[in-house]
Amino acid sequence: MATSNSKKITAIVAALAAVGIGAFIISQNGNGNNAQAAPAKAGTASASTANQSKIVVAYQTGVDPTKVAQANGDYEAATGANIEWRKFDSGAEVIAAVTSGDVPVGNIGSSPLAAAASQNVPIEVFYISGVIGQSEALVVNNKIAKPEDLIGKKVAVPFVSTTHYSLLSALKHWNIDAKKVDIVNLRPPEITAAWKRGDIDAAYVWEPALSQAKQTGKVLVSSEEVGKWGAPTYDLWIVRKDFAEKNPEFLTQFAKVTGKQVDAYNQDPKTYAANADNVSKIAKLTGSKPEDVALLLSGNVYPNLAEQAQILGGSFAADVKKTATFLKEQGKVDAVKDSYQDNVTAKFIQAAAGK
Repeated sequence: MATSNSKKITAIVAALAAVGIGAFIISQNGNGNNAQAAPAKAGTASASTANQSKIVVAYQTGVDPTKVAQANGDYEAATGANIEWRKFDSGAEVIAAVTSGDVPVGNIGSSPLAAAASQNVPIEVFYISGVIGQSEALVVNNKIAKPEDLIGKKVAVPFVSTTHYSLLSALKHWNIDAKKVDIVNLRPPEITAAWKRGDIDAAYVWEPALSQAKQTGKVLVSSEEVGKWGAPTYDLWIVRKDFAEKNPEFLTQFAKVTGKQVDAYNQDPKTYAANADNVSKIAKLTGSKPEDVALLLSGNVYPNLAEQAQILGGSFAADVKKTATFLKEQGKVDAVKDSYQDNVTAKFIQAAAGK
């Protein structure tokens, strides 16, 4: 007989399945792709669980400066924790793993956040890792010259991802009924394979699948443009609320390390991206081509700690509700909460900034 906890997990995942998340269920034992742990360094801080057990942190293959800190072992050094970095192909997979309790901290997009929070998954955003721009885009084949050509064509996208939200938002902006487009749910590795076989006409995706599709396709629109049309998207770090309550110092140090690496990039993006060591580490963790890393890094905006506090403590919760409302209009979530403020916290950012 299932335990009450497993029943709750099953119920949440079943509800999320309606919007595409249930297709990527990760068991409580964890079936994500394991990445090698970063080299251990002497810890300078401790969290209540840091020296007691392994902490699994879910990451994805988006290109951003924090991949350098991840490769260097900076997070382990600052927190004193034994971190297992586990790679996932989509936010849907991360949410399923976080829901199971196997993964307490993870990197997802704002659309998966809105979908999961609408289903009352006990998570909160504690860091905005990037405001998405040209690092996510809709790539099309030579059959498509203008938006109207998408009608009747097969377009692949990971459901309930930031790119799914951007695709639906773009179609709405172009006054194209999404039902007239054959939108299929594929993970990035599956998109790459389908693109190479010629099974799809377009794909809205991120790295490394984006660059691979761009080799023979062209960009019709990027998330930078869609954001300007009123539908901005974000990359985020989320945490289970029960873990956050017990491990505030771990999250404070995690935010501090992330902010430090973001500052290093923002101070001189060209020099940072020209550093062969930085490029090599980012390329290895993301699967991107080294020669593409500089351009990909420039595809997002990375808020510093002061900006983080302003965004998270400001209208961000309202932006999440806006995303959830749009997803409900599209039939991707069943209900929208009155407020998403309980899914957003700025306290770890503020602590990291010394405020």
